[in-house]
Amino acid sequence: MILQVNDLENIVQATILPEEASLANADMFKEEMITLIANGARLIIVSFENVNYIDSSFLGSLVVALKYAMPRKTDIYLVALKPDVKNLLTLIRMDKVFKIFTSYEQAMETFNL
Repeated sequence: MILQVNDLENIVQATILPEEASLANADMFKEEMITLIANGARLIIVSFENVNYIDSSFLGSLVVALKYAMPRKTDIYLVALKPDVKNLLTLIRMDKVFKIFTSYEQAMETFNL
């Protein structure tokens, strides 16, 4: 299990547990995300609070999850990114693809609007 999940009426708070989001856990992450979406989540807020490193294979799994989510009207928000991870996402323009927030609370406020 890569994600620690808290489900609040189709709004899922999911925390990535490993410090390295890499090829070693990318497939499991993708499968867990797709399962959450298939089970009816309307919003998945993914916390990167533990993640110090992310590689391209894990980013690919994140994009696959988003592609699966979009036709099912599920949003994926990213929260609690450490500076190096946030800088990488900005550098490769993933900040234009994903909504990024500092905390679960900020993400929830935006979703409720």
